[in-house]
Amino acid sequence: MRLAFVDLETTGGNPLVDRVTEVGVVLVDETGVREWSQLVYPQTRIPVFIERLTGITNEMVLHSPTFQDIAQDLNALLEGYLFIAHNARFDYGFLKNEFKRLDIVFRPNILCNVKLSRALFPEHKHHNLDSLIERHSLSVSDRHRALGDAQLIHQFWQDIHKTLDAEHIAATVKKLVGRPSLPSQVDEDLIQGLPDTPGVYLFYGENDLPLYVGKSTHIKQRVLAHFSADHRHGKEMSLSQQLRRIEYIETAGEIGALLKEAQLIKTLQPIHNRRLRRSNDLCAWQLQQKTGGVMPVLTWADDLDFGEQDNLYGLFRTQRDAIHVLRKLAQDNSLCLGALGLEKVTKGRPCFARQLHKCQGVCVGEESMLSHSLRLQQVMVKLKVSQWPYENVIALKEAGDLHIIDHWCYLGTVQTKTDIPALLDSARPVFDKDTYMILNKALKGCLKVIRINKEL
Repeated sequence: MRLAFVDLETTGGNPLVDRVTEVGVVLVDETGVREWSQLVYPQTRIPVFIERLTGITNEMVLHSPTFQDIAQDLNALLEGYLFIAHNARFDYGFLKNEFKRLDIVFRPNILCNVKLSRALFPEHKHHNLDSLIERHSLSVSDRHRALGDAQLIHQFWQDIHKTLDAEHIAATVKKLVGRPSLPSQVDEDLIQGLPDTPGVYLFYGENDLPLYVGKSTHIKQRVLAHFSADHRHGKEMSLSQQLRRIEYIETAGEIGALLKEAQLIKTLQPIHNRRLRRSNDLCAWQLQQKTGGVMPVLTWADDLDFGEQDNLYGLFRTQRDAIHVLRKLAQDNSLCLGALGLEKVTKGRPCFARQLHKCQGVCVGEESMLSHSLRLQQVMVKLKVSQWPYENVIALKEAGDLHIIDHWCYLGTVQTKTDIPALLDSARPVFDKDTYMILNKALKGCLKVIRINKEL
């Protein structure tokens, strides 16, 4: 077997934006053992804390070749060798992206040294490089430098062949190389135990910190997709490196998964769910009667129960978003910003749009307020928030699940009608845009609706 023990030093932990500063390789084949190392000019600054950790300074790499300069030689050097790195996803991810920038395909067979150590010595909890150094009495020459750490991985390989059966090692390596690529700190048995059914999955980091909540109609398939993409996306790489534990909740179908995901994200506030993690402090336009017509007034979910309202248009997370949309509607439909309350206009004086012939003149009496109001109502229709179409609470039936809904608010999911009263006794959650969007679409589908008060 031809082996390449590889280690990299980089400017940071994101393979999309950070760059390689040093490559170290120990090659083992039929001719013996040989070593190769090279400092690399990253074409960006090395942060101070990285300089302190590795000892590689900006001055040291200033006159070194770029990765492009060494790419062809390095690719040829590694071709045909089993790629072995301590945290293989990290090192492989960086090299794959560096090669990809140069349109070079890099697809070696990969063995993660952390996984190998865990498979061979499951009785031990820690398998980081410092733990292996202490446990196997490895000789440290230049820690946190690429060649020095590659040599440590090679030493570990030599040590296990002195103490363990060669056939057992070979069988373990074959099994690991043939497995799906997973983060080194995640137990593969946990992945294999994931169901390939609809539901949500939860990623946790150190100290049970919630990292990410996702949903899928095929939980196992979706979780594996995160790991297959982590060398291409900075978010996925960061998620893989922080991940320590995975949980899941099965649902009867896609609607249940969507509702549970939105609920858990609002409750747990996972750090990688930026979009759905936003505040519930929503605002919307409400058309209110004014002298001679109607005028849009910005209202907030803190002040009104949006689940009960009929006269609402658009759901916005910021006042800025709401004003931007209304301005765009005015511009596209020749509405008057003065009459909309978006521009201060002296009575009898034209608004700015009128001066550009982009307002039909309600500000100067050339269009009636009634006419302007009718046009406003017509263009606002597409932003209208649907009024809750039922008198009270409903159950939305999806296979064996009953999703309990009250005025666009998701109370929870039960399997039997006898469990519904417990949910009804709990306080109704605040109106949430994401849940509203899910339910508004679901109610137009083919799921059965059970009216709680009439049928239970």
